[in-house]
Amino acid sequence: MLRVLILGGTTQASALAARLVGDGRYDAILSLAGRTKNPTLPDLRHRIGGFGGSAGLANYLHAEAIDVLIDATHPFAEQISANALIAARETNTQLAVFTRPAWKPGAGDKWRDFPDAISAARSLGKKPRRVFLTIGRQQLAAFEIVPQHDYLIRCIDAPEPLPALPHSKLLLARGPFTLEDEQALMRNAGIEILVTKNSGGEATRAKLDAARALGIEVYMIARPQSPNVPAFETLDAILRFLEIQLHRAMP
Repeated sequence: MLRVLILGGTTQASALAARLVGDGRYDAILSLAGRTKNPTLPDLRHRIGGFGGSAGLANYLHAEAIDVLIDATHPFAEQISANALIAARETNTQLAVFTRPAWKPGAGDKWRDFPDAISAARSLGKKPRRVFLTIGRQQLAAFEIVPQHDYLIRCIDAPEPLPALPHSKLLLARGPFTLEDEQALMRNAGIEILVTKNSGGEATRAKLDAARALGIEVYMIARPQSPNVPAFETLDAILRFLEIQLHRAMP
């Protein structure tokens, strides 16, 4: 039996956990950071909360005799991924990344690429503009350097604390979103620029299609550079990887 720890919080992690339920070849645990309120949980052993940095994760891997660590966190969960890499190396645990493919611009898209939220914020300019922020809660403070803009901020959960943006409206919603609803939202709000992170996936892709249809400029924040770790973008691929590890672990 292969002992697997899945660092989750994404649809990829949930899909993998669901496939491992009832498969007697694996003893899997799903770990959630606890940042999203009322998460959807599969019928699998799970834990909620942090580990206490890389050292805490390493201790957990050792205590639970984990054979394989799957980093299926959000593509922008930089700290968690860094801790996973360090802990896996310290405990000689096999590490793999399970993520969704990044978005790519197509014909008619008006994308500008940025390495981080700060550079995107600085490029908004001095003239007040109507900006749609869909970058989650963690990096909203980056836009406090340009408070003159009119922001529509969409998050799953309310940011704590709220960013110091005097001209802003907070919209709490969870995808998937339809193309029609995204177009109506941006049109009614008079959006001029969509700022988003290249998270990939289908649940929130409609905003990009809506921006293209409406001729709205997109500021796309690039994913962090990933380390030299095996990475997989489909459920079948990560399952094949786990089967290989299972066969290697057999006496």
